[in-house]
Amino acid sequence: MTTDDETLAAMAREAALGAYAPYSNFRVGAAVLGADGRIFTGANIENAAYPASNCAEATAVGTAVSAGVRQVEKIAVACIDAPSLDAAYPCGRCRQILSEFGTQRVLVTTADSDTREHSLEELLPHQFKL
Repeated sequence: MTTDDETLAAMAREAALGAYAPYSNFRVGAAVLGADGRIFTGANIENAAYPASNCAEATAVGTAVSAGVRQVEKIAVACIDAPSLDAAYPCGRCRQILSEFGTQRVLVTTADSDTREHSLEELLPHQFKL
């Protein structure tokens, strides 16, 4: 893992502090690196009607896209409130969102702050494409 990866993972952990998770108490943060070098963060935002909730990864990618980014190089994801989980991986919906914007590398921070690296192809082997 490079220093840049460590920085991205730290930014994801910091972003998790801003999560709104009163129902699950499962605070997740994400940091995406755009192809232009800018970094965008996001946190999960829950809603009493669960389908209206937004994952940290979708929030971070949405912020990047709103700023004009159309290519995401990598993403770091961290959960700060789930000691019983080894790591919080992006859900299927978020994996597809990452696929849309060409994400190649996914960094997942574990409960003990170690970071695992995966390719999106490894996490979503049969991506939906039009």
